[in-house]
Amino acid sequence: MFVIARALTYAALFIGLIFIYLPGQLLSWAGIGRPTVTGPLQIAGMIIGGIGAVIALWCVFTFAAIGKGTPAPFDPPRRLVIEGPYRFVRNPMYIGATLGLAGSAIFYGSLSLSIYVGAFLLAAHLFVVFYEEPTLRKSFGAEYEAYCQRVGRWVPGRTLFHLKINR
Repeated sequence: MFVIARALTYAALFIGLIFIYLPGQLLSWAGIGRPTVTGPLQIAGMIIGGIGAVIALWCVFTFAAIGKGTPAPFDPPRRLVIEGPYRFVRNPMYIGATLGLAGSAIFYGSLSLSIYVGAFLLAAHLFVVFYEEPTLRKSFGAEYEAYCQRVGRWVPGRTLFHLKINR
């Protein structure tokens, strides 16, 4: 139970900073307020953002329940997490976060938030390649290497193909 509390605390702090505070600052600096009407773009943004939030929360709970850890680099899972959304892609949490931010950019029709989404995705990719993957290889060795062979970093194609072959 304590691991779930830790995971939710870290997730709330991360979400508060990355999804609420920084985008709010960008919108404020750009002079963009809440749209006066809710049109198709706002509805699309809410749907995309909602899908991203569901994926991110699924990842947080999977880390806590299966990995016995959190998404925070200083309190990582104790077991390699390859279940839940991680059976489709190796980095679903970043995909969920990107969708959440993209949903906000669409909702507000904001170029500055769109640029922020791109910067976030680039930063996530660099973090994955230069920190997470080497750390996971060191921590989980052959088990992680086998997982990398089965599951794509960002695109689920290999996993879906792999599941079809093994049926």
